[in-house]
Amino acid sequence: MAQIEDRWPDNLPGKFYVDEQCIDCDLCRELAPEFFRRNDDQGYSYVFNQPDSQDGVGECEEALESCPVEAIGNDGRESSS
Repeated sequence: MAQIEDRWPDNLPGKFYVDEQCIDCDLCRELAPEFFRRNDDQGYSYVFNQPDSQDGVGECEEALESCPVEAIGNDGRESSS
């Protein structure tokens, strides 16, 4: 289970985030490419765009549920923008 205190600093503020458990498997970027991006220097995914529609939330939830190491979290907060 993802831990908010271990989230990568690259994550855009909001309800979804990726934490330090990420193994760079690329699954979240395949399932929800509009929301997840790769940090090429350190080899992990992070949330670069928070969803603003139900479809987007659904894509992020699918990525969260599919993550093999449970590195994606949903803290329930809305984005600050």
